[in-house]
Amino acid sequence: MSEAAGDFELIDRCLGGDRDAFALLVERYKKPVYNVAYRILADAEEARDVTQAVLIKAWQNLGRYDRAFRFYSWIYKIAINEAINALKKTRRLESLEEAGAMADGTDPERVRAQAELGDRVQRALMTLKAEYRVVIVLKHMLDCTYDEMEWITGVPEKTIKSRLFTARHLLRERLVQEGVR
Repeated sequence: MSEAAGDFELIDRCLGGDRDAFALLVERYKKPVYNVAYRILADAEEARDVTQAVLIKAWQNLGRYDRAFRFYSWIYKIAINEAINALKKTRRLESLEEAGAMADGTDPERVRAQAELGDRVQRALMTLKAEYRVVIVLKHMLDCTYDEMEWITGVPEKTIKSRLFTARHLLRERLVQEGVR
């Protein structure tokens, strides 16, 4: 059974009143939702708050979910919007406190180097405007298609491509300034 089919089954069970089915959806998606929020906000506590808000909204609006889209796209759309709203409220642009998500844990020197690179990339990413940061996160960290990105952001594909081009250029410039080649 595909993940989408599994999601549809859980959604049907949720809509039928099965709270345990929603608990399974929460377990499946709380970490990805948190990661999206964290990438945008760069604050662990705010990301936890956004994750909680997203899961509550997902529960409250599950009846409005359109099966033409994958469930993860739908919940990511909620997550992106909530994170952007939180960002607008706080206007925080600080670097991540935790680095090393890319580290594979095998060679201590490699782990340190990857953690340092991850920190530099995140610092550079956080200097971008939210509209650029969002497209980078969606495309390169969540591997969304342009159609999914359009649906999640509500921005036309042409604009997304333009923002992505600009975001990549700005990110590259910032990384060069950080000494990353």
